[in-house]
Amino acid sequence: MEINQNQIEPPAKQAAEFAGALRANAPDYDIEFSEEALQQLTAYYQIINTWNPRLHLVAPCSADEFARRHILESLLLLRHLPEAARVVDIGSGAGLPIIPCLISRADLSAVLIESAKRKAVFLREALTLVGRAGSASVIAQRFEDVEPPAAQFITARAVDRFVEVLPRLIAWAPRPSTFLLFGGPELKRACKTLGLSYEEMLIPNSERRFLFLVKLSPFDLP
Repeated sequence: MEINQNQIEPPAKQAAEFAGALRANAPDYDIEFSEEALQQLTAYYQIINTWNPRLHLVAPCSADEFARRHILESLLLLRHLPEAARVVDIGSGAGLPIIPCLISRADLSAVLIESAKRKAVFLREALTLVGRAGSASVIAQRFEDVEPPAAQFITARAVDRFVEVLPRLIAWAPRPSTFLLFGGPELKRACKTLGLSYEEMLIPNSERRFLFLVKLSPFDLP
């Protein structure tokens, strides 16, 4: 049986490795954050590690991989979010990508929609821990059962079988709005099949993973 290194390293060592990885890799993603944000991101990483054995929020990974793949990739959204932007995060799971963005930008607000009740409890705890409970709300329902909140941007990173869900999500979304989606060739093909207008940006240190900006105009029918 393979042992996950995160299960045997002391939490303080994990936290130090994570903070060091954020600092070391941030230039590759053209990301800057304050010391306060670094501390909050580290606290967020620690609470995920605490809850992960029970809820399986993310696949086990090293502190360095978590910093790069989960946090710094999530923060790529910031350059596309104007001041005071309101975001809806679908299938929030561990709170990625929206909680790192809320930590880094206090002007943002968000609605996190997560159908799993226990994960919704985690999300509320995490938002409180990092001091962002006042700028975000958590809805413990399927997005199809929720009236679309007024928002300019929609994210969805942890939705199972996302390409299958995408047509329903497009039909549900408020108009106008912009989707910020992480994916690869399969998501690109789905956007083309649905006739969606999109831009794509290659994710740093990746050859086949992109951030897609999919814009819905007021004239796009649900």
